[in-house]
Amino acid sequence: MKTEQVARWIIGFVWIYHGLFIKLITIAPIENHLSSQFGLSDSGTYWFIKAAGVGEVVFGLMFLCLYRYKMVIYLNIFAMVSLIVMVVFLDFRYLVEGFNPVTTNIPVIGLSIILLKEIELIR
Repeated sequence: MKTEQVARWIIGFVWIYHGLFIKLITIAPIENHLSSQFGLSDSGTYWFIKAAGVGEVVFGLMFLCLYRYKMVIYLNIFAMVSLIVMVVFLDFRYLVEGFNPVTTNIPVIGLSIILLKEIELIR
């Protein structure tokens, strides 16, 4: 499998997995805690998380289909950086937990940069 395809499938998988399993099928306690920091009611937090899960699954599927468009890759990088920054402001303690945004988002950003370079080589 080509590098471009490996990066494409891993990035898409991360978005779909996090949306589906962390937010839609079940709500991870960390996800609930971080989302509750926005000041919504319990019900509002629940629906915010569910909407975010749908958005992540949709973005993951979109990424799988549109991965050759630089703007989609840049949007992915922006989202990954934004999510890390959000955790810094909501509860920075999660940056040093076993599974955290740093260990997920930084590798996805790296794969995005590799994908950008691969796409440039093809064109």
